[in-house]
Amino acid sequence: MRSQGSWPLAPSVPPAGVDPADWTDWGWQMRHRIRDAEGLRRYIEPTPEEDAAIVDLARRFRFVITPYFASLMDPRDPDCPIRKQVVPRPAELGDAAGLADPLDEVAHSPVKNVVRVYPDRIAFCVNNECALYCRYCLRKRMVGDSEWTMQKKELEVALDWIAATPEIRDVLLTGGDPLVFSDARLEWLLTRLRAIPHVELIRLGTRLPVTLPFRVTDDLCAMLERFHPLWVNTHFNHPKELTADAAAACDRLLRAGIPVGNQSVLLKGVNDDPETMKSLCETLVRMRVRPYYVYQAQLLEGTEHFRVPIEDGIEIFKGMRGRTSGFAIPQYVLDTPHGKVPLDHPFAKGRDGDDFVVEAWDGAIWREPNPRPKDPA
Repeated sequence: MRSQGSWPLAPSVPPAGVDPADWTDWGWQMRHRIRDAEGLRRYIEPTPEEDAAIVDLARRFRFVITPYFASLMDPRDPDCPIRKQVVPRPAELGDAAGLADPLDEVAHSPVKNVVRVYPDRIAFCVNNECALYCRYCLRKRMVGDSEWTMQKKELEVALDWIAATPEIRDVLLTGGDPLVFSDARLEWLLTRLRAIPHVELIRLGTRLPVTLPFRVTDDLCAMLERFHPLWVNTHFNHPKELTADAAAACDRLLRAGIPVGNQSVLLKGVNDDPETMKSLCETLVRMRVRPYYVYQAQLLEGTEHFRVPIEDGIEIFKGMRGRTSGFAIPQYVLDTPHGKVPLDHPFAKGRDGDDFVVEAWDGAIWREPNPRPKDPA
């Protein structure tokens, strides 16, 4: 399985008839995103179940994939870990326990688009657009929804709130994805934030180095490096995503002095075995990208088929200790309405029936519904 993260990495391959210059143009990629089953057939052979799910789920959660990311899929294997992340499945209709907002972000919003769980830092949701839409997206309630389209005046309200709240020293720009913005729009936003004296650190949470690495241009990096200290956290889930194109995007950020970390989600059938996770993390380190967090998949609507028993996740990361470099081992965490909780001692309290019990940073006890699979009768 180590070949999944083999080195050197291979570049993506455009389909027949696509000019290589177009393929590496991020604007072309955005204009030619796949939005229906017919467009998907240029890259894979959808199963009848996938075809039906694309139609059945159209009103619930947007279906959009970049040509680049589609080119990484196995065209004939419905269990391809890239395909599972972005192509709809009928299982998304069968999650009775899933919630629209499992972290209660709306209740933690002092103004629209700002999520404040901790005293000194916030998540600032600056748009509701992504290059593609992951089937397990935490904010599937809002991404691509016209009701959540964020006008400049709404961003101004949030910026005014940040300026009037001196406790805020760390701002995470998220969404959606901030790198969907044009360079000029992002520059305006960063300029406004840098004018606030108490904002010490700005972070960009973006999946575009994974899903559309051609967005990370030299011009973008030259603009970003004017706003240090600036950090980027991206989101690789599987070694197949670690292409030469993705590595080059991360390298451009690093050469601009921007540290790059990675935050994965533990997903059943994608990366929930020790060898895949080890290969992912070791190859990230070779790319000089620090494996930072691996999140337990949320109790999110339509994602029961992705969720892994927490004990199984603990065993994966316990098994990596002593078998790879320490800085190649990410911290396994559960995100809760009380913040992120490391799933190890002393925060993880253990199982109580179908719940896994943890203690958050503020002492709050949280019970995460996380039933273990029932033994077949």
